Amino acid sequence: MSAEPVEMEFAGWDTEFTELDVGGVRFMAAPNISSTHAFTTRFGGVSRGEYATMNLGQRLGDEPGDVIENFRRLRGALGIGRIVYSRQVHSRTVRVPEPGESREPYGPEPPEADGLVTAEPGLTLMIFIADCVPILLEDPVTGAVGALHAGWRGTVQDIAGEGVRAMCREFGTRPGDIRAAIGPAVSWGRFETGPEVPEALRGALGEEAAGFVGPSANPGHFMVDLKGANRALLMRAGVPGESIAVSGECTMGHSDKYWSHRVTGFHRGSQAALITA
Repeated sequence: MSAEPVEMEFAGWDTEFTELDVGGVRFMAAPNISSTHAFTTRFGGVSRGEYATMNLGQRLGDEPGDVIENFRRLRGALGIGRIVYSRQVHSRTVRVPEPGESREPYGPEPPEADGLVTAEPGLTLMIFIADCVPILLEDPVTGAVGALHAGWRGTVQDIAGEGVRAMCREFGTRPGDIRAAIGPAVSWGRFETGPEVPEALRGALGEEAAGFVGPSANPGHFMVDLKGANRALLMRAGVPGESIAVSGECTMGHSDKYWSHRVTGFHRGSQAALITA
């Protein structure tokens, strides 16, 4: 049995996000992103039982009709139309949606990727999370946006930097123009791992990784700050630190509000982070 989590302070960069309720759909909004966007919560849908109520995951055993209705309600609350997402595999792959691409729940299998970027006006990018780190990117100059899913494997593969570079390569974005929001995820003092994660983080960040690894009450284990690591990787890619908002909320610590794989395993739904160009 795991010991109680070691309480550890944030580094001072956590930012107040705003909780909104639109037609009963509750979601979080970042203070620095002007595009339509959301980090969803567990509230505002019609799913029942262990999926209650706003489950957006399609492969977890929920009733398909309920998931479809949850998508409909989310679309209505945000006023969005076409949505694109991918089959997430904890990779560093960032893709640009195909012209005219649109995804609906329980439709054809989407391509594999853990990041999306676009500059197509009105197109919404979506990623799914239940402890992993959601990252939204916005370039107000070119209109490009990005959505990235960063578990620890994606983090150490630098999907954060890959998302920035994809926006620069595809749409002429300058890294210094990007605004980034890191949403609710498993947090500092809660994400306990074996030595493989700190070792992989050192491979990605070198000596800087030490600032994102702390002691655990369990011998041979460590606490890892994935939000801080992704912030550092965004800054390495050229995003100014003052342009990165980081949610202080932990999905494990607030599993009544967010789905947390580490709390309930696969007996859960999934929330989403989404942004519209």
